[in-house]
Amino acid sequence: MHFERDVIRRPGYGMGAPRIAVIIPCYNEEIAIATVVADFQRALPDARVVVFDNRSTDATAPCAARAGAELHSESLRGKGHVVRRAFADIEADYYILVDGDGTYDAGAAPALVERMRAERLDMIVAARVAEDTAAYRQFHQFGNRAITGMVRHLFGDRMSDLLSGYRVFSRRFVKSFPVMARGFEIETELTVHALELDLPIAELALPYRPRGAGSTSKLNTWRDGFRIGRMILTLLRDQKPLAFFGALGAALGLAGLLLAVPVLITFIQTGLVPRLPTAVLATGVELVAFSAFICGVILDSVARGRKQTKRLAYLAQPAFGE
Repeated sequence: MHFERDVIRRPGYGMGAPRIAVIIPCYNEEIAIATVVADFQRALPDARVVVFDNRSTDATAPCAARAGAELHSESLRGKGHVVRRAFADIEADYYILVDGDGTYDAGAAPALVERMRAERLDMIVAARVAEDTAAYRQFHQFGNRAITGMVRHLFGDRMSDLLSGYRVFSRRFVKSFPVMARGFEIETELTVHALELDLPIAELALPYRPRGAGSTSKLNTWRDGFRIGRMILTLLRDQKPLAFFGALGAALGLAGLLLAVPVLITFIQTGLVPRLPTAVLATGVELVAFSAFICGVILDSVARGRKQTKRLAYLAQPAFGE
């Protein structure tokens, strides 16, 4: 551990040792929060450990304060709201975002920060490796693989654990990231933002422990899974509108064609259009399909402009040591 502390403090950082902030969003984590705070204080003794209490109904806030954490609160319920507030209010060079349930390895934090500095990265994700089946339920693993696979296919194959709650960010990432998510879909938005801008990112496999006795997960499998899926579709619509509306137009075009084929065959054989409503419907569906494609083309130009704006906002923030 002494070696890890020396790594964080050693010369070569340009402007001196980096300011590190450990941000811990919490909702009803009184069982684990004191231990989480203490573990990060030991791993990074010079870091600012900040607990954001998200309207907990138990003793999370006093437990965090007694453990020595800097305590903040966010009245809008949801992890996305907490991250938005933390990224706006907290000033640091490196930001560690971690859940307050005690499932992640605080001892790995110095190595994560050192790799961030050495490789000049903007995000490192702790890819979870479950220590036992109780830590990472099989159904949640399946859901994570499905969602991660979808994002890798749509936005880029650079991440294997989309929903990990243990990440390290650079200041330029944090201060240029437009947080839109409200709940657990925040991890999806963070990942897609990095993939969209082709930012330097990495993963590091770390152990994932089960929750302590009496501690329960706040993740609702169906509700939060639906919200994450909706976030992926929203990001696809906003960032890749040509693909989104093009696929929609293709589906509608095929449906219109299937409706039109029997009408065309009858017309060729008899010269009559006995099923006029079907013909009108097929024509309308084809017009909507064409309109969807045109919308995709137009919005694709808008999306490119938005991407350039995001990139400029990112570049406006100096990298650490510059």
